[in-house]
Amino acid sequence: MVTIIAAASENNALGKDNDLVWHLPDDFKRFKTLTTGHYIIMGRKTFESFPKPLPNRTHVIITHQKDYEVPAGCIVVCSLHEALAICPKEEDSFVIGGGQIYKQSIDNVDKIELTRVHTTIDADTFFPIIDLKNWKLIAEEFHAKDEKHKYDFTYLTYVKV
Repeated sequence: MVTIIAAASENNALGKDNDLVWHLPDDFKRFKTLTTGHYIIMGRKTFESFPKPLPNRTHVIITHQKDYEVPAGCIVVCSLHEALAICPKEEDSFVIGGGQIYKQSIDNVDKIELTRVHTTIDADTFFPIIDLKNWKLIAEEFHAKDEKHKYDFTYLTYVKV
């Protein structure tokens, strides 16, 4: 199964200047729990936003740059189609961004794990609109803001209909 995993605000903002626009420790923990041990598909800019590759995950990086250098354990491909083909079909794989990769992949995945951050944020990268004719909400879990979380947020799980 291929799943998009993302955190987006009410206006679908994902980030600005190749960085996240909030700090939600519980969402980071959920991301780690869901993606550890799996293939994660991302664009080059998303990969470059990490200080180092995320542990215990196989990174599949989409770029048009020929001879793009990556650490051992990372795979470079030139298209989303190639990225999806590399991932083992019998295992879960995750599309983790950025905005263009989400837009390209939303019609090619089975599930969306979206953290909806209950705010409107200025951004330069956005999550695509989820067409509810194609997706069914199957789980929802609200989390109120607290001393570690500046914003309320809700985990939303969608499956393709």
